[in-house]
Amino acid sequence: MLVREKRRQPRPWPEFSQTVRRRWLLPAYGFEYALQWAAFLLSRWAFLECLEYLGILSVLFAVVFYYSEAGDRQKQKHYQAWQVINTAQGKGGSGGRIEALQELNADGVPLVGVDVSGAFLQGLRLPRGRLLRANLAAADLRDSVLDGCDLSYAELKSANFRRGHLDRTDLRQADLEGADLAGASLVAADLTGASLRDADLHGADLRDLAWQGIRSIDGANIYGLRNAPDGFLPWAMAHGASADRGAAD
Repeated sequence: MLVREKRRQPRPWPEFSQTVRRRWLLPAYGFEYALQWAAFLLSRWAFLECLEYLGILSVLFAVVFYYSEAGDRQKQKHYQAWQVINTAQGKGGSGGRIEALQELNADGVPLVGVDVSGAFLQGLRLPRGRLLRANLAAADLRDSVLDGCDLSYAELKSANFRRGHLDRTDLRQADLEGADLAGASLVAADLTGASLRDADLHGADLRDLAWQGIRSIDGANIYGLRNAPDGFLPWAMAHGASADRGAAD
């Protein structure tokens, strides 16, 4: 909608001045009358009308360019996120990696082979993340949400998943040696070929766990397991696991 509109020609000054009841206000009314004429003349100037249309077109062009460059802006955002992750590689702390990983995952970017070993990533949320062959060794992932992630062949040795959510997570062939899974939810997770040697599983929820192909569970603590699948406890005990309450405390 155009802001400028055609105006009616002001009344003649003698007629306009008759509306002034107090003569001392006449200068102010005179100024108002001059402005009315200026507005009238400008409203009839085609040049200003053209400028108004050009202003509208400039907004349209700006919107078009904004959306046409959306892909480049997203690439730049992803590049910066990867830069944060790679720059902090091998260092402790978060270093902005939590936000960077979550941004990439939200945009559907695969995190295959990412190395965040030893990082502080407590509360990380990467549902359905593609972390095939990722290195999260010794990372602090307490209270993290990794439901539905692909962590197959991942290096998870000594990682802390305490109270984490790993429901339906693909952990096939993953190395979980010495990992802390105390109180974690592993509902319907797949541990085929995974190593749980010396892992702490006390209080973990194993409902519907795919466990038959676990490669090693020697030295693991299975005290207080919840919803352990049929046959899992005797199998685990027979293969070197223990229900050590003292270790759980």
